[in-house]
Amino acid sequence: MHPSAITQDLPGSGTQRRHDPLLSCLIEIARFHGRGMSGESFVAGLPLADGRLTPSLFRRAAERAGLVTRVSQRPLAAVRDELLPAILLLRENEACVLLGWNEERSRLRVLFPEAGQGVAEVAPETLADDYAGYCIFVRPRFRFDRRAPEVRKPVDRHWFWGALFDNLPLYRDVLLAAFLVNIFATVIPLFTLNVYDRVVPNSALETLWTLAIGVVLVIVADFALRMIRGYLLDLAGKRVDVNLSALIMERVLGMQMLNRPASAGSFAANLRAFESVRDFITSTTVTAFIDLPFALIFLGLIVWLGWPMAIPLLLGMGGLILYALLLQPKMQELTEASYRATATRNSTLIESLVGMEAIKTQAAEGVMQRKWEQSVAHLARVGADLRYLSLSVVNGSAAVQQLVTVGMLIVGVYLIADHQLSQGALIATVMLSSRALAPFAQIAGLLGQYQNVAMSLSALDRVVAQPLERSETTSYVSRERIAGAIEFKRVSFAYPGENSLEVLRELSFRIAPGEHVGIIGKVGSGKSTLNRLILGLYQPGAGSIRIDGVDSRQIDPAELRHAIGYVPQDVTLFYGTLRENITIGMPQVEDHAILHAAELAGLQEMVGSHPQGFDMIIGERGESLSGGQRQSVAIARALVHEPSILLLDEPSSAMDHSTEEALKKKLAAYARGRTLLLVTHRNSLLDLVDRLIVIDRGRVVADGPKQQVVADLAAGKVGRG
Repeated sequence: MHPSAITQDLPGSGTQRRHDPLLSCLIEIARFHGRGMSGESFVAGLPLADGRLTPSLFRRAAERAGLVTRVSQRPLAAVRDELLPAILLLRENEACVLLGWNEERSRLRVLFPEAGQGVAEVAPETLADDYAGYCIFVRPRFRFDRRAPEVRKPVDRHWFWGALFDNLPLYRDVLLAAFLVNIFATVIPLFTLNVYDRVVPNSALETLWTLAIGVVLVIVADFALRMIRGYLLDLAGKRVDVNLSALIMERVLGMQMLNRPASAGSFAANLRAFESVRDFITSTTVTAFIDLPFALIFLGLIVWLGWPMAIPLLLGMGGLILYALLLQPKMQELTEASYRATATRNSTLIESLVGMEAIKTQAAEGVMQRKWEQSVAHLARVGADLRYLSLSVVNGSAAVQQLVTVGMLIVGVYLIADHQLSQGALIATVMLSSRALAPFAQIAGLLGQYQNVAMSLSALDRVVAQPLERSETTSYVSRERIAGAIEFKRVSFAYPGENSLEVLRELSFRIAPGEHVGIIGKVGSGKSTLNRLILGLYQPGAGSIRIDGVDSRQIDPAELRHAIGYVPQDVTLFYGTLRENITIGMPQVEDHAILHAAELAGLQEMVGSHPQGFDMIIGERGESLSGGQRQSVAIARALVHEPSILLLDEPSSAMDHSTEEALKKKLAAYARGRTLLLVTHRNSLLDLVDRLIVIDRGRVVADGPKQQVVADLAAGKVGRG
């Protein structure tokens, strides 16, 4: 019994998605626990595989509804009733929701995704044949309500250290391996001691071979343990790297637009700082810190063989750490300067690459070259000073190790002369001292990198701490379909950093579902800002925006934007095929929807004349296309998911008259029954609307039927730029 792979509509979507069994099961089981959400809300921003939710992504999707999940491998008969409902993974990438037994306990009650909320009763042996052996248990996370007092403020889990703590079992095994490795490290010095003090004076060759065989076995075991330790450390590091990289990118893409960084290059430098943090927790660093406590083992053996021999070693250990600590203030100063210089250099580079055409047409190469050379020169000076200090720590460690060896030999000679130490013990203690001092030398070297890592971690902390536009504590209202009613109620808004310059001032108007409205006004009057507020990219500073009578802040941003087709004034395309650019928000959309959207946008001629058709490569930012072609791609992108609301911001500003006329006819037919909000300065496009709203300085100065407003404009009753 394998459910057929059929397409289905997800709540709030305007087009059909491919059959996604796991997502459908998640929607049903979330509804069972009173956590109803749309499919778009569950999967928005997740790296779906072929447009489908996978078991590895299931936990991240379920967390958005406050659900806790656990994947378990167990026979169907071992699934306990108390844990139901649960999701069963079936063969051929299918899934179903197991609800329990019927009243006679002869058949199982199962909900299949394509059956909606219809429950089927299936024989246990029939379901067992399709069962893949894995089930997903889902339960709501318990949350205290406001009545429950907080005795102590709970400590939030840190994004970085929490990821390390998740791999604690691996690090526990590493610690055990490190303990055995350090125990084995005492074998060679003890072997040397016995050879010099017992084997050589007594010519005990049989003892020599017995000891040698034992040492060889220890060396083999030591090699195996070191390989195991390295493998476990790399495995833990890989898990941390993958999880944290995904987390950081998810936070970046999910941050609110008002917190968007002013410089992309500087922000990219902050994100690349994760590499230095990741490298700091690699095997070398972790091994050094793990081996540090075991240095006491070697120190204890040295004290046992001859306690005065430990004095030079202790002085060396203290000197290494003290020198590294004394350098920290200066290294912190240089690290911060280097960090800022790197951000400036990257900002200049990104700005130059993005604005290459403008730089050349304005003959501004010299200006950008000067900025680049100044930042590079400053970075080189600071970097040289920083490397010099780090090198002094490394070279100082080597010098201290040599001085410790010399000091121990001197002390050892006096002890031998005083018959308090044997020659073998002297050699053994010197060998042990190098092993005891090695972790301290590594720690001293790592302290040289600490400031860079600490600053990088601080920068990443700021990124992760940025508030997300999809609040984890907000319970969103999910709708079957957004009809398209839009209402602004006394909305005021100012962009971040410009609180004294409000773009919109107590703006109010209402658009009915299916109404076609044109927004006109002077440059900078706030027309484009309206679209950004409707899309939820920004939130009003005062007032409210309602979609179908519901405050837009109560609608999941992904669900809201999926119902809106938006054509921005400045079109942004990405490197990839034409198909990928059209379907960037819905890569799983069917070909017929792509063809329909391309036809509406007027892309048929471009696609038909190119040998690769929809697989033609589009350059970064769409530079291989003309301005009009970029707008056509943006229109196709906006229409491909059959939205109920169309927001068009100067959609034909780069098109010629004939192309615009053809587009206008197609949009007029397509927009019937859909809400259309058109921002334009071109009178020719006003044929698409029946009503005009004139905005000036963030306020509505005219609103009414198109003919009446046009007449008022012509008579000078309304100011218009």
